Amino acid sequence: MSRVANRNAAVGVTAVSFAALMFGFNASSVKVIIDAGVSPEFLVLFRATFTAAIAGIVLLLTNKKAFRVSRKEFPVLVFYGIFGIALMQWSYSNAVRLLPISVALLIEYTAIVIVPLVSLLLFKEKVRPRLWFGIAAVLVGLAIVSNVWESDLNPIGVAWAFMAAACLSIYFLIGEHTQRNRDAMSTLFYSFAVAAVFWAIVNLIRPTSVVDINLIFSLEGKLNDVMMPMWLGLIWIGIMGSFIPMLLDYIALGNLSATAVGVIATAETVFATVFAWAWLNESMTTLEVIGGLIVVTGIVLAETSRTQSIKV
Repeated sequence: MSRVANRNAAVGVTAVSFAALMFGFNASSVKVIIDAGVSPEFLVLFRATFTAAIAGIVLLLTNKKAFRVSRKEFPVLVFYGIFGIALMQWSYSNAVRLLPISVALLIEYTAIVIVPLVSLLLFKEKVRPRLWFGIAAVLVGLAIVSNVWESDLNPIGVAWAFMAAACLSIYFLIGEHTQRNRDAMSTLFYSFAVAAVFWAIVNLIRPTSVVDINLIFSLEGKLNDVMMPMWLGLIWIGIMGSFIPMLLDYIALGNLSATAVGVIATAETVFATVFAWAWLNESMTTLEVIGGLIVVTGIVLAETSRTQSIKV
């Protein structure tokens, strides 16, 4: 039975907004963890495995029937887990390795142009013309926040970032349509279980370095004197940087269109810049603040542009 009739826009907006806030904070958390010696490959494998495990435990305790998967759903979930989760995280990790984080996010979030175009052409989603003004404002604002004109753009890094944009588009589009018949928790379990298996296979082929979970590391920046064991840092990222914000994203995709979720999610870049300034002492200029306000304006324009979609 389709769940579209039970959509609640307010729930969706609230969920994706908090997810963007948490992902923005997570950017600084990931940077600190990687600086402490954890490889991006291990971190992606850990996050996928941890998130799938927690979601699986929750389903076992609350809704065992949600584990059921039809033959029609199975290939979609596998495709989604590989391209919408595993390869999205991989391509983004490679992009930020070669580009400034804010620039990588700017390019990745060009997905907000891809998603409405696909929705308009394939799914006949109706929107008001101001959507395109909203998207333009978001992209201009992100460019200002990212200081893209001052960045030395590595062409390979740019290619990785555009791959991340394509995968992010898959994440939003298939995520929305999966939520029509499946709840957020089971979608989270299956998508991340597939991603975990994918990265486990990759790890067998190209093993990552072993992480010392008892290592004590500094939180850097303004928290440089605060020390934390590696196991606690990983659990923090697993819960606050993966399980909860990803669940919120899926809840949002069950209540809003992929276009709306994608546009609001761009606030992650603004939050990431603010947290990096407040925590890690990264610079933040008046121009970047103005850029953030432009992003918010674009989000409001885009979010109020939707009309009732044609059901498919």
